[in-house]
Amino acid sequence: MLDCGMHMSAGDQKKFPDFEFITQNGSLDDYLDVVLISHFHLDHCGSLPYLTEVIGYKGPIYMTHPTKAICPLLLEDFRKVAVERQGSTTMFNSAQIQACMAKVTALGLYECVTVGDIFIKVYYAGHVLGAAMFYVRVGNESIVYTGDYNMTPDRHLGSAWLDRCRPDVFITESTYATTIRDSKRIREREFLKKVHTAVARGGKVLIPVFALGRAQELCILLDSYWERMGLSAPIYFSAGLTEKATNYYKLFITWMNEKVQKTFVERNMFEYKNIRTFDRSYMDNPGPMVVFASPGMLHAGLSLQLFKRWASDPKNMVIMPGFCVSGTVGNKILNGVKKLEFFNPKETIEVKLDIEYLSFSAHADAKGIMQLTRMCAPRHVLLVHGEGNKMGFLQRKVEKEYGVPCLYPANAETAVIPTPDIQNVLLERNLMSVSPASRSASRVFDGLIVLEHDKMKIVSERSATSEYAVEAQRLWFTETVTVTSTLSPSSYRRRLERELYKRFGDFVAVKDEDLGASDLGTSSSHLSHITVSISPDDSLTGGPTEYPMVKYSVAVSWEDGLIDDEAAFLFVDYLAEMKEDHEEEGEISGGALSEEASSDEYYVSDAEQEYGCLLPANKRTADSMATLDLDCLDETVSELVI
Repeated sequence: MLDCGMHMSAGDQKKFPDFEFITQNGSLDDYLDVVLISHFHLDHCGSLPYLTEVIGYKGPIYMTHPTKAICPLLLEDFRKVAVERQGSTTMFNSAQIQACMAKVTALGLYECVTVGDIFIKVYYAGHVLGAAMFYVRVGNESIVYTGDYNMTPDRHLGSAWLDRCRPDVFITESTYATTIRDSKRIREREFLKKVHTAVARGGKVLIPVFALGRAQELCILLDSYWERMGLSAPIYFSAGLTEKATNYYKLFITWMNEKVQKTFVERNMFEYKNIRTFDRSYMDNPGPMVVFASPGMLHAGLSLQLFKRWASDPKNMVIMPGFCVSGTVGNKILNGVKKLEFFNPKETIEVKLDIEYLSFSAHADAKGIMQLTRMCAPRHVLLVHGEGNKMGFLQRKVEKEYGVPCLYPANAETAVIPTPDIQNVLLERNLMSVSPASRSASRVFDGLIVLEHDKMKIVSERSATSEYAVEAQRLWFTETVTVTSTLSPSSYRRRLERELYKRFGDFVAVKDEDLGASDLGTSSSHLSHITVSISPDDSLTGGPTEYPMVKYSVAVSWEDGLIDDEAAFLFVDYLAEMKEDHEEEGEISGGALSEEASSDEYYVSDAEQEYGCLLPANKRTADSMATLDLDCLDETVSELVI
């Protein structure tokens, strides 16, 4: 289950999800293996205590460390508002919140965890402190769930990031599916200008914010502006929740952006100089003031109380800095409603104060959604957390620009998304290139994986071409250099053989016009992957009498995909820089190892010749290779070339 939120403005009966839609009156543990919570906003975590303590889910729950620390604060605050002020009878209690949070396991950023056959990885989402995106994989099928995220870094958080994980399904929020916001600097300047104008005329400014996220962002902005301009009008933020939350922002400083972390030692940005804690007795104080109050949609709490008290004075102003869900007071006043009716208690409010909307929302806009979609390169896109008509526009844009199917199912609608029918061949213990203890050179395992009748086997190139009547295509690159040396042709060749053997192992062939092909890599047991052809020309004049200069034309050819290009070019460079000290006769003979290296001789078994790889002595059995027992390759083969 990805998130477990509540409907913020719904009544008791519709506040929590209907879990029976999943279980059909059965146990939820039979249907859920794990619950992942993306961040602490209540529309993403508000039903978690209801899930565990009322419904009885007993499985694992994961969220990040900041989310686990802050979640109970918001849950308890909302519970108080719902029970003590709104008279809710279905809300969980404080003990249930604590019991629920005790069952949560916290994860670090980019941490990976496995639950059964489910692999989970955590990514940074921006948005608010501790917000995370999740990559989830089961076998060959994978999804990315974004939760809420922001692609624009702000004054205290960075932007969301994903690697190119190519999930089968990319589930993304689409809050601002049709909106492209203007420059953040322009919005900040406009915000400060409006606040300053209202304060200058003696008005009170209400800024409804969620306790965490925009509250801290706008407090940093306004605090620095007040200090810069020398203004004296008081700025307050609501006591209790926001104050406690700000302490967590100080604690989890490593989740902040680079600037906050660098200046943390000199000054913590969350220790404000011009912002004080608000007391309800200040509500009717004369003169201008600025108050940050939660919640951000004016549907309950202090922000709604202040709005009711100040709404009738045209000198006052309310600045809505984020998205408001349909049905909330914030959404109504943004849509031009001038008279509001309330039923608990029953009263009518005339709206005469200025209403401004400046999007400081920490959600990605349409451009950001497209950017993150491109970043992870999904096969399908699923839009959630948005408005239907706007999601339809974004769906068409995604399908047109990226050519991938895009859906936006309604609540309770089932979306069926096809994935490729691929055998789940998990070569988790990577087939690695072999490096026997007595050898410094790596070896390449050269073969093909064949899936036949639901079974996997590995065959050599020769066997595959014969058994399946296909012709092997091999792509080679050649680099030719001309060098001069005082080494004789036989010494020059031996020097090259030794260097090739050290760098590339047995998959080497050397040939020259005088001495013919070497026996290093020309055995019929396997194919060579790099060849060197040497063509010595006539001796040059001008060299020392004892060691006349000889010009060599050396062509180095290597097989694409089996020999690293950089390694091949490094060998070509070596040819021009090869030392010309003269070897004594018998140091190397006919491609064999010298006496100094004779203790390292290694005799290739039939099985190793067949499959073109070398194994440690304790695992070199022809039977194990012949029967394709993959265990014999465990911890010995690091690269599989197909």
